[in-house]
Parts: sequence; structure tokens; C-alpha cells
Amino acid sequence: MWAYAARRVIIGLLLLLTLSFVTFVLFFAAPVDQAKYACGKICNEDQIAVTEKALGYDKPVHEQWGGFIKGIAVGRDFPVDPELRAAAPDIVTHCAAPCFGYSHNNAKTVNELVAAAAPTSMSLAMVAVVMWLAGGVTLGILAAVTKGTILDRGIVGLTLIAYAFPTFFIGVFFLKYVVIKWEVLPYPKYVTIEDAGVMAWFTNLLLPGFTLALVFLASYVRMTRAFVLESMGEDYIRTATAKGLAARKVLFKHGLRAALTPLVTMTGLDFATLLGGAIITESVFAYPGLGLLTVQSSNAWDLPTIIGVVVLAGGFVVVANIVVDIAYAFIDPRVRLG
Repeated sequence: MWAYAARRVIIGLLLLLTLSFVTFVLFFAAPVDQAKYACGKICNEDQIAVTEKALGYDKPVHEQWGGFIKGIAVGRDFPVDPELRAAAPDIVTHCAAPCFGYSHNNAKTVNELVAAAAPTSMSLAMVAVVMWLAGGVTLGILAAVTKGTILDRGIVGLTLIAYAFPTFFIGVFFLKYVVIKWEVLPYPKYVTIEDAGVMAWFTNLLLPGFTLALVFLASYVRMTRAFVLESMGEDYIRTATAKGLAARKVLFKHGLRAALTPLVTMTGLDFATLLGGAIITESVFAYPGLGLLTVQSSNAWDLPTIIGVVVLAGGFVVVANIVVDIAYAFIDPRVRLG
């Protein structure tokens, strides 16, 4: 078992290294003068040259990537902001390990930017997961037990219609009608539990969370319905029914246990993906999460921040895969052979 877990961890680390290298090459090999963007809006050729040398942009891409990996492992020192770099090139700011880089556009380390934005994305992801799990599993079970009826077709049809609408359209629709026209909810803005309390925190996350949950709801309804129907057709279910067990007990005690196991994997991976930031939802509601940070960094060509967020988001997915693989190995020893 431990050998299996170690093998999965090693594979995960190799995937992260590959992800970081590919991301690094894609962005830093782009036909863009990185030093010019890092230097600032008003820079002459001499200042751009100093910036290029100070930040190592004059080195080959693989050497720059090596410095990035070194920063994650042991930390890294970066030159000060552009206004002081020419006068004081030896003054540096230290970024402790794991260091994902330094944003000269914001004069902060990527770690600081991520630490400020991550709680928003995590809160939004948690609320959305609860909503789509509660709604998707409940509606999926209801559709399965009423297979072929109008209720079954109505549930599947409505969820597919909701899935067909783009996220930005749903978000703007909710803002225009639920918030502005009908005034059912206040205009959502992110607040912390410490500052505003649990109720205000949840109320402000309700609309963005529901907007994000609708994207996943249809998938979970269809998957739950399919898994429940499949499990209810197994021999052991027919045996339990033949013994005279109540239909509700057969469904919830025997059928759902097998049916919902694959959903655990889906939920873990989807949640890990959302931890990297829900770009469209956060942009529509102006939520200061990792998704909005990525958009703003892309507009400003703040490549160190983009790379840091992308690698971090990829890390969430890789870690989630490792956790799911190891958990499945405990549940079903046969997967250890894979």
C-alpha cells in the first residue's frame, strides 16, 4: 500500500514539474518584451535593459525556469520596484519558499497576491459545491426513481436548459433582476466571517455560488440518475427486494452506497479545479478571487502572477487526484495493481 502511495506521489510531482515547465515556456517564450512590462509605463531603453538583467529575462528560458523551481524549493530574492532599481540595484526583497514569483506590477510577491485572493475563491467554491451536490444528487435520485415519467423528463430537461446558458449570461441576469430590479438580495460583495458574521458572509456568496453551481448541476443530475439506475439493476438489489425489504431501505442503504461513490471522485476534482478560481463568475460579480486575479494579470501582462496561479491551480488538481487514488486503494485493493 505504501509503495502504491509513494508511486502516486512521485508521478504527481513529475506532473507538476511538467506543468510548470510547459506553462513557463508558453508565457515567457511569447513575443512580448517582459522587461518593458515589468519596468513600468514610463521607462527609457537604459531602464528596460537594467530591468531585463536584474530579473534574468536575458537568460535562456530553461534557466529562468530553473530559477522558478529553485524559488519554490528554497525561496528567492527579487530586485526592488522599478523606481528604485536603477539607483539601488543591490536592494532586494526576499520571497520565502515556496515562492511562486514576484509581481513587479503590484510590487508584491505572488504568494502575497494569492494569499489575499485565495479565501474568496475557496469560500465561493465551498458554497457552490454544497449547492450543486445537494441539488444535483437530490434531483438525480428523484429522476431515477420516477424514470420515464413527466417529472423525470422535466428535471433532466430543465437542468439541460440551465446548463446551455453561458455562465456570464446567468450572472448578469441575476444581477439585473434578482438584485437590481426585484431587490431580493443585496448587491453581492465579498466579506469575511470575522468582519461581517456568518449570515452576511453567506448572503453575499449566495448569488455567485448559485450561478457557479448551475454550471455543474446538470452534470451531477445526469450522473446521479445514471449511477442510481445502474446500481438498482444489480443482482444484490434484486435479492434485497425479493427478501421483502422496503423500497426506501433498498434504495438508501444498498443502492446509493454504490451509486454515489463515483460522485466523490467527481466532486473532489471539480472542487480542486474551482480552488484555482472561477474566472467568469468572479469577473461578473467583481469578486477578488484567484479567477479575477488571473484576468487582471493577463490584461497587464503580469506573467509571474499568471504562472504562479496556473501552477498553483494545477497543483490543486494533481493533489486531488493523488488523494482520490489513495482513497480508492483503501476502498478497493484491486486498484493498487493499476
